[in-house]
Amino acid sequence: MDAYYVDHTAGIWPQAASGEPFSATMFQSTGDPITDLTEDLAAEQKARTTYDNLIRLVKDPEVLDPLRFLRAREIVHFQRFGEALRLVQDKLDSRNFYIMNPAFDTGISKS
Repeated sequence: MDAYYVDHTAGIWPQAASGEPFSATMFQSTGDPITDLTEDLAAEQKARTTYDNLIRLVKDPEVLDPLRFLRAREIVHFQRFGEALRLVQDKLDSRNFYIMNPAFDTGISKS
């Protein structure tokens, strides 16, 4: 923490836990909503697993409580991304829903 403190005091500085600074390469987006939402679902599950593992290792209640909160938050995020995916899937038959709609590419419209 000493090097971080020297540069940023107690301010927020976006970087990974490994110390890798934030960059636009961290964004994972294909432009396909199904692909992107599925990746978001996977990321939430990976985070939940990490919190599960930490909770198994930690015995201090002052550390466990925030970890349990963060784990619960990942579960809620997973549920919300799942709901968003369901909404996208429900609209797939809509005319020209997104650029990969075959009707968009061929000029054929679905009524």
